[in-house]
Amino acid sequence: MTSTKSVEQRLVAAAKKAGKEREAVQAMREYQAEKARVDANTERLRALRLAKEQADAQAEASKPAATEKAASRAANRPRAAARSRTPA
Repeated sequence: MTSTKSVEQRLVAAAKKAGKEREAVQAMREYQAEKARVDANTERLRALRLAKEQADAQAEASKPAATEKAASRAANRPRAAARSRTPA
């Protein structure tokens, strides 16, 4: 026959085991919730970065046309200034 102490010990051990299982389930839920928050933030930041890169690319694509015009104007100016000078 088993003693009362061993029955108590088994009950305590079973209660501890059940408590650890509940804590493990809760920890897993917290981990998954935090992972979902991090993933959502990462996705948000990725979307912002891609939008910025696209805007920068569009700005860069429109920029060379403007700078080419300015460069051609600047290239024409020195010749005009050189023609207007009188020889010394």
